[in-house]
Amino acid sequence: MPSSLPGADVPLPPLALYVHVPWCVRKCPYCDFNSHGVGHGAELPEAEYLSALISDLDADLALAGERELVSLFIGGGTPSLMSADFYSNLFEALSDRLALAPDIEITLEANPGTLEHGRFSAYRSAGINRLSLGVQSFQDAQLKVLGRIHSGDDAHSAVAEARRAGFDNINLDLMHGLPGQTPELALADLERALALSPEHLSWYQLTLEPNTEFHSHPPELPDEEILWDIQDLGHERLEAAGLARYEISAYARHGRRSRHNLNYWRFGDYLGIGAGAHGKLSVSGSDGKLHIERRWKTRQPASYLRRASDPRGFVAGGTVVTEDELPLEFAMNALRLVQGVPMTDWPSHTGLPLQRLEARLVDAREKGLLVEDVQRLQASPRGLLFLNELLALIGEKAASSD
Repeated sequence: MPSSLPGADVPLPPLALYVHVPWCVRKCPYCDFNSHGVGHGAELPEAEYLSALISDLDADLALAGERELVSLFIGGGTPSLMSADFYSNLFEALSDRLALAPDIEITLEANPGTLEHGRFSAYRSAGINRLSLGVQSFQDAQLKVLGRIHSGDDAHSAVAEARRAGFDNINLDLMHGLPGQTPELALADLERALALSPEHLSWYQLTLEPNTEFHSHPPELPDEEILWDIQDLGHERLEAAGLARYEISAYARHGRRSRHNLNYWRFGDYLGIGAGAHGKLSVSGSDGKLHIERRWKTRQPASYLRRASDPRGFVAGGTVVTEDELPLEFAMNALRLVQGVPMTDWPSHTGLPLQRLEARLVDAREKGLLVEDVQRLQASPRGLLFLNELLALIGEKAASSD
């Protein structure tokens, strides 16, 4: 039976955990994540960080209620800079505090460079059962432009070693729309990725994000017509290879969709621990209703470690999503999924009646941006192409009165 919080009649959504490791060897010029380059061979404060993570988790669990953990994702930064012992100790602490689903998905982001992938066997023994390798490209010239520290051959070697270590669930992160990239070059990257038979492929377009080196000094990217050609040809090739698109930029073989990401898109709850981690929790308000709270932790690693002895705790800020904001928040997640979500996800994950969401969708349905199925919240093929337009329309409705 789904658990619920005292004072709230609505069952709680599934619960996942995100763990952030903020260190990497070198900050990439396109990266807007909370990552801090430490150079090769740096000694990281594993014991101190582990202790802080556990304290951080304990504080969050007081709000989360008793729920089974359905997935765990360790991101960064470069989490594969941490030792297998670090993760074994972390998982032991989690098991002492939480019920873990028998088939829990535990994902570790890793770099394909030779610096870290020799640890894959130890990571598998520690309990990690899914790897996400940040390949980005197999072309050495492009990797250099992207500031990556591995080569295309390193990526091949990393996958081979991961297979030998027993990993049968591997995601490859691959970018397209790179500086000077043609459709032929983009497809060549996909062919090299497909030759490795990944269970999952995250294939997404390079964007110039604020507060990055590429935003300050932008490289010359392909024009819009070339980008459309890359997307169309790439999508066709991936589908033909048996990797079905289930999310805007995610493709998977049957049964290998990322459970952790699906929980995000279906508006599940997740705890976020570690420097700069974000979380979303359903909490019971004084009015007895379910409220959606978003919280984030202090970003700087040194500050985060100091917070371990600070009575204020690790939380840097937070907000409660208002009922007027919820339709757009919900849609921004659900509409990333190609098949959308059942409309019943709305009342079960927000505690609000269906009418509150349906009233915001009328114009989008009339414009053909949503499928003609009142049982699902799902973008039409046109809606997926013009997702920003679709969300803006829902946002405009959300800004008006019901």
